[in-house]
Amino acid sequence: MEISKSKEEVQEQPSTPTALAPSTKQTSAHKDAGLNGRLLFAIAAAALGSSFQHGYNTGVVNAPQSLIEAWIQDVKGNRTGEIISKNQVTAIWSVAVSIFCVGGMIGGALVGTIADRFGRKGGLLLINVLVVMTVLLEGFSKMASSYEMLIIGRFIIGINSGLNAGLAPMYLAEISPMHLRGAVGTVYQLVITISILIAQILGMNQLLGTEQHWPLLLSLTIVPAIFQCLTLPLCPESPKYLLLCRGKDADAQKALTWLRSSNDVYEEMEEMRNEYESMKMLPTVGLRDLFVNSTLRIPLVIAVMVMLAQQLSGINAVMFFSTKIFTMASLDDHAAQSATMGVGAMNVIMTLVSLVLVEKCGRKTLLLLGFGGMVIDTALLTICITYASASTAAAYLSIIFVILFVVFFAIGPGSIPWFLVSELFNQSARPAATSISIAINWSANFVVGIAFLPLQEVMGSKVFIIFVIIQAVFTLFIWRKVPETKNKTIEEISSMFRQRSYQ
Repeated sequence: MEISKSKEEVQEQPSTPTALAPSTKQTSAHKDAGLNGRLLFAIAAAALGSSFQHGYNTGVVNAPQSLIEAWIQDVKGNRTGEIISKNQVTAIWSVAVSIFCVGGMIGGALVGTIADRFGRKGGLLLINVLVVMTVLLEGFSKMASSYEMLIIGRFIIGINSGLNAGLAPMYLAEISPMHLRGAVGTVYQLVITISILIAQILGMNQLLGTEQHWPLLLSLTIVPAIFQCLTLPLCPESPKYLLLCRGKDADAQKALTWLRSSNDVYEEMEEMRNEYESMKMLPTVGLRDLFVNSTLRIPLVIAVMVMLAQQLSGINAVMFFSTKIFTMASLDDHAAQSATMGVGAMNVIMTLVSLVLVEKCGRKTLLLLGFGGMVIDTALLTICITYASASTAAAYLSIIFVILFVVFFAIGPGSIPWFLVSELFNQSARPAATSISIAINWSANFVVGIAFLPLQEVMGSKVFIIFVIIQAVFTLFIWRKVPETKNKTIEEISSMFRQRSYQ
C-alpha cells in the first residue's frame, strides 16, 4: 500500500497528487495543478521582496564607487585634519563592500533557526526589519558624515540577503506543484539578475549615480521590502510547514486550497498527512545528523559542492572585469559601461530561458551544459584577453566570450543551486541543510571578492586559468555525483542516496 511509505517518500510533493505513485501516467488532478493567479501572486510576493534585496545590494555600490570613495576621503580628512591617502580610502571601501558577504554568511547560517521558529512566510516578513535599519543607516550616512553607518548598513542588509537566499527558495519550493518546482525555483535567480540590472541603470550618472543622490540610490532597497510587507501577508504560510512542523491540519488544507485555487486537494493532503504520521516516529534532524547519517551526508556534499561551483565559477570576476575588457576593445568609458549593462540584460534573458528549460531538460543537464560551456569559454577568453591589447580581433572576441560566459552561467549554474537543496532533502532536514549550503555560498562569494583583485594584479589576464581548472573539476563532479531531480519524488531521490551509502 502507498500509505505505508516512509517520511521521505511523501515529503517532497509540493503539489502533485501522483507523488505517492510516481509513474508516466498522470492524473487529471496533476495536470490541473499548474499556475493560477493566486500561486503567481504568492510567488511574486515572496521572490520580488526577497531576492531583489540580494541582487540590488550586490550591484548598487559599483556605479557610485568613485563618488563614495571621495566622500569617505573628505569625511576622514575633516576628522583628522590630515591628508588621507588613496590606500586608506580603498581599505575602508573594501570593508564596506566585502562586509555585505560577511553578513550573508551569518544570515545563511541562521536560515534553519528562523525557518523553524517563525515559518517560511513569517521569517520573510520578519527580516524586513533589517531592511528598515539598513535604509536608516545608509540613507542618513552622508548627512551624519559617518562612513561607519554605511558599513554597518551594508552588514545588516547582508544578513537580510543571506536569510532571504534560504527562506525564499524554501517557501517557493514548498508551495509549488512538483512539475513546476524547478521553474518556480528559478524565479529567485531571475529577480536577482533583474535587480542587478536595475541597480546598474539607476546608478548611471544621468540618474542617481551623482554626488547628491547616491544615498537615495542605496535607500531604494526599501521599495521591495514595502511591496513584500503589503502583499505577502495576503498569502498563506507553506502548507508543508503548517502541517509537518506545526501539526495544523485544517490550516494546511486551507493554505493548499488557496494556493491551488481549488478544493480538490484531497490526495495532496493525504500525502502530507501520511508524512506527518511518519515524522512522529522519527527523531528531529539536527546539524550533526547531516554529517553522521550517510543518506543525509551525501546530498549535503552535493548541495555544498553545487553552491561552491556557482560562486567559484568566476561569474563575479568576469562581471567585474567586463568593463575593462570592453575598454580594451577600443570602447570609450561610456560605451564600455553601456556594454556592461548589456551583459546584465543578457543575464536576465538567459535566466528566463533557463526558467523554461529547467522542466524540459532537467537540472543535471543544464548544470553540465552551463559548467562545461564555461570551461571552454573561459579558456578561450583567457587567450583573447592576453592578446587583446595587440589585436583588435582578439579584443572583440573577448567581448563575445564575456557574453557567452554569462549565457552559460545563466542557463543553469546561476539558478539551479538555489532550489536544488530543497529538492535533495526531506522536510525535517531541509532547514539545517539550507543553512549550511547558503552559508557556504556566501563564504565562497566573499573569498572570490577578496582574492580576485590581488590574484589579478599578480597573474594579469592569466588569473582566469584558475577558474578554468575549478570549472572543469566541478563539471566532473556534477557528471559523476549529482542526480537528476526533475519530476522525482523525495523517496526516489532518497533511494538513490541509500543505494550509494550502502556501496
